[in-house]
Amino acid sequence: MGPIGNNRGKRGFASEINVTPLVDVMLVLLIIFMITAPMMTQGLEVELPEATTKSLRQQEEPLVVTIKKEGDVYLKKEKMTPLSLKQQLKDMTPERKKEGIFLRADKNVPYGVVTATMADIHSAGFEKLGMITVPVEKEK
Repeated sequence: MGPIGNNRGKRGFASEINVTPLVDVMLVLLIIFMITAPMMTQGLEVELPEATTKSLRQQEEPLVVTIKKEGDVYLKKEKMTPLSLKQQLKDMTPERKKEGIFLRADKNVPYGVVTATMADIHSAGFEKLGMITVPVEKEK
């Protein structure tokens, strides 16, 4: 024991924690979660219980109006004029009109043609109109 100085080395161990391994482990875990998180958003597999009740009535094929790049209008896969499209949509049953309709238009079709078709669909009695689009792909 010296008169001046630190006697810590002679008394016992230092009570300091080395945090470097802890930081290394945390960084590895962070990287693993960053890589696996996008894969976990795909969906969950669930086994549904069986029921004895009838399933709800579903439409086999949704009603889709397509406008091609050239301006051609199709109902399902049948080519028609805007006037015949409007007439066919008016002649449908009220139950069918409640189910809704989808509009798929090429991105190069003029805006006026799309809005005119939407107006025809609305005037035929359809209140539910869905637009079919493609999600934007993020550039990496």
